[in-house]
Amino acid sequence: MTEETDVLEFSLGDDRFCIDIAHVDEIVDATGDVTQIPNADDHVVGVVDLRGETTTVVDPRVRLDVGGDADGDRIVVLSEHDATGLLVDDVHEVEGADPDAVDESAASATTRGVVRRDDRFVVWVDPDALV
Repeated sequence: MTEETDVLEFSLGDDRFCIDIAHVDEIVDATGDVTQIPNADDHVVGVVDLRGETTTVVDPRVRLDVGGDADGDRIVVLSEHDATGLLVDDVHEVEGADPDAVDESAASATTRGVVRRDDRFVVWVDPDALV
């Protein structure tokens, strides 16, 4: 039996996603101070100054093919990608997830699969594929 992995759940529109908490450096409020970058990739929203460090903000909706606008309220700053954050609508709780219980039949280039919760499904995303 594999040990549970702590995952941070977040939402994009009505959909729930999660990411291994080991990939999360911090969570900050998104402000209107995101500066757009000319000719940037579709998934790049822009850059923002976080405590003197320029942080690239990406919209995971593009890579995950989730509809909606990139107008999230929170930025999940990733620990393994130099100054990069995911723009998400809302951040929920940190939950335990058993990697052996992940339904990998729903895995894709951007996701590990689906975690079943009591009343919902949570898509486990691969942060490397989003940035």
